[in-house]
Amino acid sequence: MAARDEPEGALMAIETRPDTDQDAAEASPYQALLDHGRERGYKLDWLQQRETFGSTPDIGTEENGGFLLQNADSGPFDQTPDFSDNMTGRPRGALKRAEAPRVGNYPVRTKSDVWLRNGAQLYEEAVQRQWSSSTDIPWHTLEALPDEIERAECQLTTFLTEVEFVAGDVPGKWIAYTTPDYYEPRMYLISQIMDEARHLDVFRKRALANGGGLMGQLNRAGAAGGVIDSARDFTEMSARLHISGEGSVLSLFRMGELMSYNDAEKAMYRLAASDESRHVAFGVMHLQYLSQTDPERSAEIHGYLDEIELGLTAAADPQNPVVRGTDSNTAISILMGGGADKASVEEGQKMLLAVRRRQIKEYMQRVRVAGFGERFENGRAAVALEQYVSA
Repeated sequence: MAARDEPEGALMAIETRPDTDQDAAEASPYQALLDHGRERGYKLDWLQQRETFGSTPDIGTEENGGFLLQNADSGPFDQTPDFSDNMTGRPRGALKRAEAPRVGNYPVRTKSDVWLRNGAQLYEEAVQRQWSSSTDIPWHTLEALPDEIERAECQLTTFLTEVEFVAGDVPGKWIAYTTPDYYEPRMYLISQIMDEARHLDVFRKRALANGGGLMGQLNRAGAAGGVIDSARDFTEMSARLHISGEGSVLSLFRMGELMSYNDAEKAMYRLAASDESRHVAFGVMHLQYLSQTDPERSAEIHGYLDEIELGLTAAADPQNPVVRGTDSNTAISILMGGGADKASVEEGQKMLLAVRRRQIKEYMQRVRVAGFGERFENGRAAVALEQYVSA
């Protein structure tokens, strides 16, 4: 049966010795096979052994994390070009095929535009830390809450459902825009979209699980998607999404226990914060790589940070659930203060001020790690940042 399945030429390549000088055949058996195939009208290029053939990477053990993506590549497979001409979908390091069609539109083909040094590690962490809103949240701990508390929780989770949709939607197009030669950030962004889908579903479930329901669409949250999605390049998008939007939400999630009334809500915010910390780390490390490898773009990045800081300090950021004048701000005040009466809301507002301070401090630390901390010493940063920190 096997003989009938194989093309006749392939059998000849295996069973027939090339009619060539014996010493030459032993010195270059692959070349002899190539010549033999050409004489008979078929190609055996795929038999070529790469320079890494026979070498094995560190596949690790279960105890140290197993076979990690960052340990797989070596030699030509680990050589990431500063600029890529790969428009065919060819995996990085694979041999080129001259007649391959252009299958992708990859405007992101310059390494510094999308790269970070720990992209593979963040991807591996995302894969290993997946969780399920169905089984990892103790929904059975939900109990009836006072009406004003339940409504506040439902309003907040409605807001979070809305912005998590934006956070998953926007990165999608940049995956398709990025050359396969930069596959690590592409794979990480795919994992982020999965994270955001899980956040969307867990917050939607919380709004519906305890007798409440989805509340009003926010009058400014939709604008967040428009601002981020209109970014002209990947770095601008990442600064607005990962540094600003995700960073502000992460600061709130880290204080989730202050607005939780059961173990289900505590777990929801804790697990979401674990995911968001990766998203923020991606943005920080990408900006850091850019600052070190393409310093000519420094003024441009500072321009993005100028706009971000206006949103952080002037209550103009539609991604931030904590800013004044929004339904989510009032909802969080009720949750943190313990009620909707004046004294409780005022107490909640005091606690919200602590959240705002944390947002500002953590934003400033991220910018410093990214390599743009001079703005806090030379007067470039928004004055109101320091006012929040020292309040």
